[in-house]
Amino acid sequence: MSALDTNMRFKFSILALLLEVIIIVLFGIFVEYDTNIASGTLYPLFQDVHVMIFVGFGFLMTFLKKYGFSSVGINMLIAAFGLQWGTLMQGFWHMEGGKIHIDTKSMINADFSTATALISFGAVLGKTSPVQMLILTILEITIFACNEHLVTEVFQATDVGASMTIHAFGAYFGLAVTLVLYRPGLKNKHENEESTYHSDMFAMIGTLFLWLFWPSFNSAIAPELADQIKAIVNTYYSLAACAVVTFALSSLVDQRGKFSMVLIQNATLAGGVAVGTCADLTIHPFIAMCIGSIAGIISVLGFHFLTPLLESKLNIQDTCGVHNLHGLPGILGGIAGIIVTAAKEEVRHGIPLTPGMQAAALGSTIGIALAGGALTGGILKLPFLGQASDRNCFDDSVYWEVPEEEKPHEIQSHNYDEHSRYEATM
Repeated sequence: MSALDTNMRFKFSILALLLEVIIIVLFGIFVEYDTNIASGTLYPLFQDVHVMIFVGFGFLMTFLKKYGFSSVGINMLIAAFGLQWGTLMQGFWHMEGGKIHIDTKSMINADFSTATALISFGAVLGKTSPVQMLILTILEITIFACNEHLVTEVFQATDVGASMTIHAFGAYFGLAVTLVLYRPGLKNKHENEESTYHSDMFAMIGTLFLWLFWPSFNSAIAPELADQIKAIVNTYYSLAACAVVTFALSSLVDQRGKFSMVLIQNATLAGGVAVGTCADLTIHPFIAMCIGSIAGIISVLGFHFLTPLLESKLNIQDTCGVHNLHGLPGILGGIAGIIVTAAKEEVRHGIPLTPGMQAAALGSTIGIALAGGALTGGILKLPFLGQASDRNCFDDSVYWEVPEEEKPHEIQSHNYDEHSRYEATM
């Protein structure tokens, strides 16, 4: 047995059951049905967002050759636990008569809250235990709900597609956690931190689900039907422009002019992230396409130049490259929101949107995410939380029952179709 005890038989089971019992009791005390019939029309959008959370995010992270079970499985665990906790944390800010009233819109918002934890999961993928991920989910969603309240209620800023409150927040929270949990033993690339032909195909399934449903994500909580349609149109064209630009740049940055699956899986989605903040504002579709194009460029260059730099100089080991898909495009989205509100007078709920408040929302989000992530990382460093040793990172067999027949196949695949994720971006 290694010095780090990864047997979770009692640790995980007791923690998970205890948390679920606490949540059920809190639901019994505080949660009621909302009788608002209008929110029923949001169910198709809720379905799309739900698929993005469980299928899109889950499969996007399956690129690691020996970590597919954890990518999809722990993703499901975080999302299922997080949506319950998110319902409570967001609900406490909007209580009426001492009760949290839930409807389709609050279910969409609960799914949104889990997205922050799933983005952070991408930054620490392969290096954390299920116990650590449960603790991260509790802490991150709690801090997220406070920041979201600050942005939307205190600053009165707009962020309909949550470029700032979900994407930038989740990314910088995750980067702060991974910095605190830095593993010097992984400085020289781990043998399992790479993909195979088949694992990259599975990850591409996640990309396609996210890409297809992103207009629903950005429009789901728009205040009026007209705003919702604007958000759908702007996201649709932003994603399309971003995808074309990503393919172009992927070929351009490769010495042999070849496409990189890493970039196609991730950077093609950056347009959806970046257009989020101003998706429901009256920007022309061509502005949305410009935002998407810039997001694609930033994301590709981030993967190609910035990720290796962050790892070598700042000790930030970002497994999935969430900084390039969620962090940088999230900041771009925040900046786009500042420019649009400065250039054009926009009103939401009878309150004019100001560039100052948009800037305050972006700054506070990044600051709170970094501070919250560093604090959470410090807690996750506790030695009894079942984390794997450096040698056993990026390996499902530490926490999962893995079929025996996979083992000879793994040796065979090593000879034929394995390629380094990092090299693929070079």
